[in-house]
Amino acid sequence: MNKTERVLAALEHREVDRVPVGFWHHFPEEKSKGQACIDAHLDYYHATGQDFIKIMCDGYFGYPNEVLSHVQDASELYRMKPLGEGHPFIREQVERAKAIRTAVAGECCVFYNVFCPLSYFRLEIGWDRMMECIRQDPEAVRYACAQIAEDAKALVRGLIDEAGCDGIYYCVQNAEEFRFTAEEYRNLVTPGDKEVLNYANSLSRYNILHCCGWGGDKNRVEVWQDYEAAAVNWAVHVEDLSLEAGRQFFGCGCVLGGFDNRPGSVLISQSREEIEAYTKQLIQEGGKTGYIIGADCTLPGDIDYERIRWVVETAQKEGR
Repeated sequence: MNKTERVLAALEHREVDRVPVGFWHHFPEEKSKGQACIDAHLDYYHATGQDFIKIMCDGYFGYPNEVLSHVQDASELYRMKPLGEGHPFIREQVERAKAIRTAVAGECCVFYNVFCPLSYFRLEIGWDRMMECIRQDPEAVRYACAQIAEDAKALVRGLIDEAGCDGIYYCVQNAEEFRFTAEEYRNLVTPGDKEVLNYANSLSRYNILHCCGWGGDKNRVEVWQDYEAAAVNWAVHVEDLSLEAGRQFFGCGCVLGGFDNRPGSVLISQSREEIEAYTKQLIQEGGKTGYIIGADCTLPGDIDYERIRWVVETAQKEGR
């Protein structure tokens, strides 16, 4: 199998010749936009030898809507309107993806990071302001998320239909146990989450759901249990939810992950021998059907690419 065939087979829950591998990290500010960002992604892909590219949305965190950016009272959110598909926030990301997709010329699958609407909201104004708006007028926040969802859908459409991405890597967040009850999350956040995810699924059957567990705070992962995607990636080591347990919990055909991404963990800090041994263990646990080796979340930006190469090379050897 080539890289594309291998990853698509895993996402389709078919047996592969060897388990595919994919990791990612954020790039520094000077490589967060334009050609420098495109080159950084391609250099990383070639240096690691991994099986697919997950394009980061570096440089486009937040949602540059004037109403949201300057909101003083939650009631003002009712004045929000979508940016529109021609806005630079959307066009520049589509062009980034298209350039990377063109450069690899079908050699591997390409996915693009897309946040859920409430995360775009929060990334623009911060955690505290987001929660203040929710306390003031939750319906206004729901309305705002519906507007953001329209732009997220326009972005998804551009990424898949125009840029040629195989799917999106859809990042859902904000479900920490201390933040909302499960009922509150389902009422306030889930509608926007699913609006974008379901639309992406109408354009591609190869979307990956990322249940973000960074920071060490456990999520109410049950709120994402009925979200549909080709593969699910969650924080195995934060949620204490193993690969096999998560496969059953989410009812998914393919799971992505296995490595802890935090400082002091195997991939980040331990020896080559320990990384190779852990990779072999993951392959034994995950099997050759419906499994992709990756991490709980984004790797540190200063990670030595050689460490990722060790994982790739071990997976290659185990597949022989």
